[in-house]
Amino acid sequence: MSTHKNIAILGSGNIGLALAKGLVKAGIYQPQQITLTRRNIAALAYLADEEYKVSDDNEKAVSKAHIIVLAVLPQQLNKLLDEIKEAIKPKKHLLISVVSGVSCADIRKHLDMDVQVVRAMPNTAIAIGQSMTCIGSSHASHGNIALVKELFDTVGVTIPINEELMTSATALCACGIAFFLRSIRAASQGGTEIGFHAHDALKMAAQTAKGAADLLLQLASHPEQEIDKVTSPKGCTIAGLNEMEHNGFSSAMIKGIKMSAEKASVLYKTEE
Repeated sequence: MSTHKNIAILGSGNIGLALAKGLVKAGIYQPQQITLTRRNIAALAYLADEEYKVSDDNEKAVSKAHIIVLAVLPQQLNKLLDEIKEAIKPKKHLLISVVSGVSCADIRKHLDMDVQVVRAMPNTAIAIGQSMTCIGSSHASHGNIALVKELFDTVGVTIPINEELMTSATALCACGIAFFLRSIRAASQGGTEIGFHAHDALKMAAQTAKGAADLLLQLASHPEQEIDKVTSPKGCTIAGLNEMEHNGFSSAMIKGIKMSAEKASVLYKTEE
């Protein structure tokens, strides 16, 4: 699929740049159809050489695009919306927000216009085309939600959810990358303590984690079902699992996810 609609990505950091590259790699967009904005456009010079359009003028970028990706920090959003408000045409534009903790209603209210907004919450694995992206909207058409899903399918796996769950998705998927990385780091440190060199232990832990995830995704299995296959009576695996649980392993993960969700829900409100 290719499209004739131009796209502007406002705030071209890691997420925005990864999306742009994914769209081009998938053949949905040509670089010339994508405008990338950033206050310091010198950081985008190499992309200009690849024929992407780069700019520090958000309003101008919006006026020449059909799809607008809002990819700034929550505390920068209101200023950005004020900057582009005059250029937004509700019948022309679709806004896609990847800003944590900001609802579609928040954006529409600040703009004071009936423009369609879809929220998307990718994670940093977008950089290698392995993002888990959740998509939701309280009012956008089914067609526009499907369009946003198709865009983010180029950089990983997407799942449509109710918009009221987007903050929870931030905690589980976006923050969750860090939680799983920390668990891999801990496993590698355990490996070093029992005799492996650090670089070997890290590789072994990371590949083991990847294999565990693929078992669930490829077999549509449940974690406990796969755990049962590797635990035997009086065995070493169940001994290790029980020791971790006695020290609060599952409880700590659950509490961490809940804390991140609580924090994500007030990021935008505390910065207004």
